[in-house]
Amino acid sequence: MRGTITAMAENTNAENLYLPDAAPFHNEGKTVAAWVAMIGVTLGAIIASAGFLAPTTWVIVAGAVVIVASLVAGAVLRAMGHGQPLATSREPRA
Repeated sequence: MRGTITAMAENTNAENLYLPDAAPFHNEGKTVAAWVAMIGVTLGAIIASAGFLAPTTWVIVAGAVVIVASLVAGAVLRAMGHGQPLATSREPRA
């Protein structure tokens, strides 16, 4: 079988180990899409926290909108090829 090996530890029972089809990418997740999403979620959390400290509903909602918008922006950037590719494909996206 492709992607499996058999290993034996201290016991004598054979055990199948399943390996990924491709090695992970070496960018450690440091991509434009990841940074946009992370910075946006952080700013949204700060805005929403300020809304909780001074009980203001519209500030809390604004923070939630910033969080959702940054997650959507990160997903769009990944779809455009500025994020980490899926683990199953090693070819760069066009």
